[in-house]
Amino acid sequence: MAGVAEVQNRQARPMPPAQPRGPPPPARPRFEPVDREKTCPLLLRVFTKIGGHHPNEDFAVRGKEPKDEVQIYTWKDATLRELTDLVKEVVPAARKRDSKLSFAFVYPDKNGRFVVRPVGMTYSYGNGRRMDDVKTLAELSFQIGDYLSVAIL
Repeated sequence: MAGVAEVQNRQARPMPPAQPRGPPPPARPRFEPVDREKTCPLLLRVFTKIGGHHPNEDFAVRGKEPKDEVQIYTWKDATLRELTDLVKEVVPAARKRDSKLSFAFVYPDKNGRFVVRPVGMTYSYGNGRRMDDVKTLAELSFQIGDYLSVAIL
């Protein structure tokens, strides 16, 4: 009987914390912020269009890109929210309260044909709580020389 009393008096071993089931969430790469005082900005060619993105064919001939171009000097750590605010300064349709801005990178593929790859969406008057507002160009794999297509929806 003494053995039974000893078992009851032992402290229970603490259980390890419960592990979440399924694959781990993808790690979001963190990029170092750019020192904007010391780093030269890059030229970002932004093409805006109301209703949707420009089709790939609009970028097929160098020098004959769409006419609705906005040139922005910025850094790779610029967020989609920053770019939204800059586009709103020059495109009146983007200032509407219920406007959504869809962002896509435009770049040539291995065969030289242009690809339009959607990368995020913001609201014209967002409050910074949307996930895409804080995405930076670097996090979205922007490369210098890519164009940015902005569809105003």
